[in-house]
Amino acid sequence: MSETRKIAAILVADVVGYSRLAAADEDRTLARLRGLRSDLIDPAIAAHRGRIVKRTGDGALVEFRSVVDAVRCAIEVQNGLVERNAGLPPDRRIDFRIGVHLGDVVEEADGDLMGDGVNIAARLEGIALPGAICLSEDAYRQVKGRLDLAVRDLRPKELKNIAEPMRVFSLQVGLAAPAKPTEPSATERPSAPRLSMVVLPFANIGGDPEQDHFVDGVTESLTTDLSRIRGSFVIGRNTAFTYKGKHVDLKQIGRDLNVRYVLEGSVQRGGNRMRVNVQLIDAEAGSHLWAERFDKPLGDIFDMQDEIVARLASTLNTELVAAEARRAQEAPNPDSMDLYFQGLAWFNKGMSRDNLVQARSFFDRHCPPTLAISTRSFDRRAWTCSRASYPLRPILWRPSRLPKRS
Repeated sequence: MSETRKIAAILVADVVGYSRLAAADEDRTLARLRGLRSDLIDPAIAAHRGRIVKRTGDGALVEFRSVVDAVRCAIEVQNGLVERNAGLPPDRRIDFRIGVHLGDVVEEADGDLMGDGVNIAARLEGIALPGAICLSEDAYRQVKGRLDLAVRDLRPKELKNIAEPMRVFSLQVGLAAPAKPTEPSATERPSAPRLSMVVLPFANIGGDPEQDHFVDGVTESLTTDLSRIRGSFVIGRNTAFTYKGKHVDLKQIGRDLNVRYVLEGSVQRGGNRMRVNVQLIDAEAGSHLWAERFDKPLGDIFDMQDEIVARLASTLNTELVAAEARRAQEAPNPDSMDLYFQGLAWFNKGMSRDNLVQARSFFDRHCPPTLAISTRSFDRRAWTCSRASYPLRPILWRPSRLPKRS
């Protein structure tokens, strides 16, 4: 006899206390069960593309194309039973237990199913409460984002004749899921830190597999170099690479990771040249702050990678300071660091007298000169300010060092 192995969604259902119901009134119980099959159970199975493998007296073994179909069918059946049992005394109600599992099964030539997938579904049905649906972890994973019912995590359970404990989830039909917390408003959500960013995995344009290592290397090295920028907060490589190859909403990434900036790019090889495109995006607004393209002749791959990353990191250092300065200009109550970034942005514009005078005005407000030079007092703030402005002080605080106006 031929057989076929496959992965299937299996539903097993059984009447709770059928022997007791039949002993009390067998004819009425059988009539009600036949009515439920014809009016509720079989139409629900057909509507959700299920196949009745076999009846098991008061229950059934059903195969579905997907776990979603199996669970939707189970919910429809359990809800229908709640309606039909309304007003009946407890000793006349027909309740079902249902188990659903996604697993490996063996299909015989006559269509019968056997194997662990069937056995696990049957064991799940056996531990379900009356009116509930028990799902294996494999099944629950397929539907957890689609459920509007309360779910109980029953944790790993020992199932009869199943070698390893299995994590089980119970759906409480008739009990709505707890309300999801509302998304905090922009004013309630904690603001992203200054100089916070994520470097998304660069795209390999052309899809040459031999180029993947180079492209990933650029991403990793750039993440490392940007994390060395003083005061920066850069999302780690492992988190960033979860977005590789995915079409993502950059504003959503900013909210999920709580960062101000997203850096994305691509690498393309053409003939004997390598082209790198890079974009810096404001994650809150979704707008482009800066974009650049680098073209390099092909050479030693590591030298190319180092040169490209060094150029990018140096340019981005300046661009990120400029972006923080623009934010600071819009701040209703700028703090010390807002003033620092505005001063640094003016300094980065060039060594003209006007630029340096503007930079000095912001640095004086960020850290007054009298405080900056009072390091002998062991005042921590004075020491911090002195270190922050030390490389610039010989030029910024001594007018004789300023370039003359032309």
